[in-house]
Amino acid sequence: MKITGIKRHIARCWQLLRQLAGKINKINPARFMTRLDRYIMAKFIGTYIYSIILIISIAIVFDVNENLSKFATYGAPLKAIVFDYYANFVPYFSNLFSPLFVFIAVIFFTSKLAGNSEIIAMLAAGVSFKRLMKPYMISAALIAIVNFYLISNVIPHGTVIRQEFEAKYKNSKRTTSASNVQLMVGPGIIAYIQSYDNRSKTGYGFSLDKFENKKLVSHMTASTIRYDSISDTRYHWKANNYKIRKLKGLREEITTGAMIDTLIQMEPMDLVFSKGQQETLTSAELRQYISKQTERGSGNVVQYEVEYHKRIATSFASFILTIIGVSLSSRKRKGGMGLYLGIGLALSFSYILLQTVSSTFAINADTPPVLAAWIPNIIYTVIAYFCYRQAPN
Repeated sequence: MKITGIKRHIARCWQLLRQLAGKINKINPARFMTRLDRYIMAKFIGTYIYSIILIISIAIVFDVNENLSKFATYGAPLKAIVFDYYANFVPYFSNLFSPLFVFIAVIFFTSKLAGNSEIIAMLAAGVSFKRLMKPYMISAALIAIVNFYLISNVIPHGTVIRQEFEAKYKNSKRTTSASNVQLMVGPGIIAYIQSYDNRSKTGYGFSLDKFENKKLVSHMTASTIRYDSISDTRYHWKANNYKIRKLKGLREEITTGAMIDTLIQMEPMDLVFSKGQQETLTSAELRQYISKQTERGSGNVVQYEVEYHKRIATSFASFILTIIGVSLSSRKRKGGMGLYLGIGLALSFSYILLQTVSSTFAINADTPPVLAAWIPNIIYTVIAYFCYRQAPN
């Protein structure tokens, strides 16, 4: 009886497992993909990775040739060159030129498929050109998601290390000081620093004014103020030779001392703006920084807004350039892929150039950052639509 009961339970468990496997299979994305989809996706992503390895390898060779003398002059150790510089050089430039790699990959392998009459066979078998675009779009989506995650969360941390290496061993000049800095650090609280040295994290000629109902209620001065970079909390400053004046109607209360620990909602990055600083922040940090600087009324946030929106817009470029690439290279033509590979490279470089130009206009003119970041995508969406309409059906 016991053995019969055990067999019954095993049979019941096996039945439940089969039912669960059937339900999982229904929601499995691979179930909706045919062998054709997997074939094209493997070709697309494989060629994309191959083009990154090939072109970035060439870029590294040229970069080593250009900077070898600087590395030797400034005594850069081999470990720092490999792990601090080039280990962060590769993902940064791979992501920067990702639209170019997508375009090259699509043009290269699709032209090869068309040259082998594989595209003709697919269309002759009843596969529409719209259906043929499905694996391309899935591959573009995977590339866009990975690129967006990397540029939003991973690459900024590596960029900090790479920029520190460049400042130390390539003599890349970075802004390390500021003068006459005034900013709002809280509601009705204005901070002023006569001069600031970012290397020592020290400000000179500091004052902090607090207003309530447009009336001054507190005035603090200090000969120097230094940021505590090893503190467990943010915004931790140490003021030396300070004086605090509290105004209570007609009465005044004065407090002086040699040193005081205080929390002031500002950080060194709020005082000194270095070239490329926006690239060292994750997307979440960019959002927070833009919000904080906007509340303070700072006008120096345009490049941060452009960087934030450009990260999103560049991810969508994978879809646009994939459509253009497939539309251009899917027809079998005499002469092979040479002409369309050249057109693809020209369009890719023009896209990257347009990104740079529109970003410059946003920083130096009155172009809204969102519009500046999306102008290349808007223009190339029109080009993609025109190419798609001319594609074989």
